[in-house]
Amino acid sequence: MAKTPNVLAIVLAGGEGRRLMPLTAQRAKPAVPFGGIYRLVDFALSNLANSNYLHMVVLTQYKSHSLDRHIAKTWRMSPLLGNFVAPVPAQQRVGKHWYLGSADAIFQCLNIIEDERPDVVVVVGADHVYRMDFSQMVSAHVESGAELTVAGIRQPISLASEFGVIDVDPTQHSRIRAFLEKPTSPQGLPDSPGEVLASMGNYVFNADALVESVTRDADNPDSKHDMGGDIVPYFVERGSAGFYDFKDNDVPGSNDRDRAYWRDVGSIDAYYEANKDLIAITPVFNLYNYDWPLHTGYTGLPPAKFVHAGPGRLGHAADSIVSPGVLISGAMSMGSILSPGVHLHSWASVTDSVLLDNVQVERHAQVYRAILDKNVVVTERARVGLDPDEDRARGYTVTDSGLTIVPKGVVVR
Repeated sequence: MAKTPNVLAIVLAGGEGRRLMPLTAQRAKPAVPFGGIYRLVDFALSNLANSNYLHMVVLTQYKSHSLDRHIAKTWRMSPLLGNFVAPVPAQQRVGKHWYLGSADAIFQCLNIIEDERPDVVVVVGADHVYRMDFSQMVSAHVESGAELTVAGIRQPISLASEFGVIDVDPTQHSRIRAFLEKPTSPQGLPDSPGEVLASMGNYVFNADALVESVTRDADNPDSKHDMGGDIVPYFVERGSAGFYDFKDNDVPGSNDRDRAYWRDVGSIDAYYEANKDLIAITPVFNLYNYDWPLHTGYTGLPPAKFVHAGPGRLGHAADSIVSPGVLISGAMSMGSILSPGVHLHSWASVTDSVLLDNVQVERHAQVYRAILDKNVVVTERARVGLDPDEDRARGYTVTDSGLTIVPKGVVVR
């Protein structure tokens, strides 16, 4: 294979995201807003674009309207050089059924690979927060001679049941000896018993090997048609699965604090903590890396505005992200993420919370450790997040950690 292969990128964005309910009640998980102005899918697409892989397809399925709209409005490449980001819905090309799993999604879209005729296919998930230069992983894959390369990162052993766990060959660190999908009692690493190597859900395939494997998988009635559960073990058994250590990925502009940062925001608490990682004085994940920008589509919004500066009525925000279009009118935001169009009225307070687009918090209202979905209105003197029992009684989701989530468009009285 050429050292500079022809690469097609496939983004798997059809997941339902049940553990992110109610944020995924009306949208696909990759379309969930994050960090004020972004959506989760922007991280995968930005990484691919910054890696100069500009032929991308996004496989969608579950409640994909807002995701499709975001991609269509935001991710428009110049057609002059044939570059594209194309959302591809489930089309039932091979039978009267929707995608049965991530491997089946690729199998049902093999026409795209046939049309593009790539040497290498990069397959990534659409719901993780991280920076990664995929060109470095592709180079390592080509040099290794593997048919498949899996990116991995160290994670606490307590989280092993949420990931595919990689066991590398001790005599050849770049080869995978075994792969366990979501094991309940794995062994820790020899040099760190409290950690495992978790699959990031990012793969590099030789195109012909990918086509052969998903075609073979489609004919197996016992398969779950899953990339991690079925396709990766197939290559491991063949002795042709390589391992790429994420810590070796050197992203321009990264620093010691956020290098090799990766978060799977599969649960509400993980989503909340990943948002909070953005707002420290020295953030755990740095949005201000201009050498590896995160692209998204907010344009035409006015700047954020802070008004009123009298005693007891000061519009201010501290340790917070304040997006374009936000108006803080004699109110306080502390340790929070305010998305475009949020309006905090006089004497309102928002603390340690994530507010999505166009949330209104009226006078004297209080929001504490809560996630408010789009268009929520917290009426005058109402409270959210201060009394978990009260929030549950009103039908809101409250996590075990005490985080309250208010669904889209609800009026809190």
